[in-house]
Amino acid sequence: MRAVLPYGGSAVLVESQDVLGLQAALAADPPVGVVELVPAARTLLVRFDPAVVEVASLTRLLSSVSTVDVVTGASEAVTVPVRYDGADLVDVAEASGLSVREVVSLHSSASYVVSFCGFAPGFAYLTGLDPALHLPRRSVPRTRVPAGSVAIAGEYSAVYPRASPGGWHLVGTTSVSVWDVERDPPNRLTPGTRVRFEAA
Repeated sequence: MRAVLPYGGSAVLVESQDVLGLQAALAADPPVGVVELVPAARTLLVRFDPAVVEVASLTRLLSSVSTVDVVTGASEAVTVPVRYDGADLVDVAEASGLSVREVVSLHSSASYVVSFCGFAPGFAYLTGLDPALHLPRRSVPRTRVPAGSVAIAGEYSAVYPRASPGGWHLVGTTSVSVWDVERDPPNRLTPGTRVRFEAA
């Protein structure tokens, strides 16, 4: 059983320890009336058509549906070349008790999976970061982080899709465009995508 919380008149929020597995299960066998699934770090937003399905019956189904293994190896991983020249690289090494070389090695040797997207269009939260690099966000956020900045914060790594404010630690930069409105789909890193960083 899992918690299913009300979220307005046409959605519920499902708490799960395996959001991608739950999303995959519902995508493979869509419940009647469900119109959209939106994953987040610990929850899955399930939008539904209240004219088609009652929230009570949908809640019962969602609270007991089994998750499935997400076959992340089914598609080829996206390789992101990184110049490890981030403004916070030395600070990250000091805070982690590691050398800069060790930080680069740990970051570039991990296997990542896009857990969810948020904050800004194309901003993908990648899980798989080595625990030695789990750091809280910067105490003072930057008012502008350049597009293509490769960063870490908490248990996540990410690539800034466009210039924006940000409080993550900048460890490098990439020329890979992760968000392009002229591309179909515009987001290169969608939930479930495997990602690896490669030192350039």
